[in-house]
Amino acid sequence: MKKLSKVQLKQQAAVMAAVTSLEQQALAELSGVVQAWFSMEYEAFPGSLLVRLQFAEQAQLEAAQPQLLLWQKRLSALMLKKGFVLKDLRKHLVFTLSGPDD
Repeated sequence: MKKLSKVQLKQQAAVMAAVTSLEQQALAELSGVVQAWFSMEYEAFPGSLLVRLQFAEQAQLEAAQPQLLLWQKRLSALMLKKGFVLKDLRKHLVFTLSGPDD
């Protein structure tokens, strides 16, 4: 893996801070949240950002699904505070049962 540029490191730090904040809110407010994790392609950032909130069980995931739009808006607001605009906020956050290693 090649070394990240200063700009890419700044992007990564901003996303990490936003996702960590979102994860703390989710752990406090949603039952069954295990963790939050993200993936992105630096060349296509912020359009390529995908954050996943991982749930422990299918029932908890289904119970939280109606709140997905609210959480997508929260992620968008957190990223805006960091200086990045997510144009289509629905593409950047999903609820899942899969972990980063799955």
